[in-house]
Amino acid sequence: MRVAIVTESFLPSLNGVTNSVLRVVDTLKEAGHEVIIIAPTAPTKRYLGFKVVRTLALPFMQFQVGLPPLALQATLEEFKPDVIHVASPFFLGGQAIAIANKLGIPTVAIYQTDIAGYLQRYGMNFAKPVVDRFIAAIHGPATMNLAPTPESAAYLLKLGVQRVGVWGRGVDLELFHPRNKSREHTIELRAQLLQGRKNLIGFVGRLAPEKQVHKMLELADLPDTALVIVGDGPERKKLETLFAGKPVTFTGSLRGKELANAYAALDTFVHYGTEETFGQTIQEAQASGVPVVAPTIGGQRFLIADGENGRLVDPESKTGFIDAVTEILSVPRLAARMGEAGRRSVLKKSWKANNESLLKTYRAAAAFTGTELESSSELV
Repeated sequence: MRVAIVTESFLPSLNGVTNSVLRVVDTLKEAGHEVIIIAPTAPTKRYLGFKVVRTLALPFMQFQVGLPPLALQATLEEFKPDVIHVASPFFLGGQAIAIANKLGIPTVAIYQTDIAGYLQRYGMNFAKPVVDRFIAAIHGPATMNLAPTPESAAYLLKLGVQRVGVWGRGVDLELFHPRNKSREHTIELRAQLLQGRKNLIGFVGRLAPEKQVHKMLELADLPDTALVIVGDGPERKKLETLFAGKPVTFTGSLRGKELANAYAALDTFVHYGTEETFGQTIQEAQASGVPVVAPTIGGQRFLIADGENGRLVDPESKTGFIDAVTEILSVPRLAARMGEAGRRSVLKKSWKANNESLLKTYRAAAAFTGTELESSSELV
């Protein structure tokens, strides 16, 4: 099968869109499929041996969105894809869908970014009707659409978008594992991050306004507790100034085993953001056997069973996060039970299983347009 991936975000940017695209490419490579990647500001012309076509990018709020190159249609015509995977479509992805329809190529559009939520954060609610129409105009013409949660799928359906399914995200169950807690590197890292204290609370993610990391400041004065903030982004310097003098460590971006060790070193993982369409780092914390505390608003509420594998907190509550974190830290048996439940909750969410369902959607898209792929056995 030949798959063109058109994405609004790619390396070197590390975010949910990029990470899921990388995992999809890994799966396609392993299964022997052919791939081309079309993405803004990509630093390389090849990834895993596949061609990467670089496009220009335009700053938009805290993001960059791709601009469709003049040669986009020619690139797709030359590659002759069986299906086009469009990740978090905006200007670039929207144009790719339009061209695909012109050429008779099936498309699978992945809804991943809550633009309306960002508008609210920037005090631009007046623009929401325009954005809703824009999203409908992009996703409506796609052959198939996938959203990360039932809530976000319902949003697309409400806009009049048809052929909408739910496709979450997988998690690396081998990399993120409770056994990492007993590894020498993790033990050393934990001792370093604790700074002589007993409890370690952490966050992993992009340091941007929508993550609301600044709210972690209320946890910095909990007794015998240290914080670690893993990630990078436009808010980092501002946050470092805000947390100055507190027992807080900023590690910058971590990947692979270093990231897995950071998760495993935690007693509790917290996420304050209310604009997540999914919450991938929550799954990684759960896979690591770490209890999670997050707000009741956003995609994370589909990942956390309150009181079982973590706590869901009313974001309007003045003491909600402090109370939930304190409860977990003060009752070790509760923390252990939540961590074990978190691990169990993701055991069926490996990237292999997750991406196999995506490949089935590719097949469904091809069937809808009357296109036959090379072999259905490749897709199951």
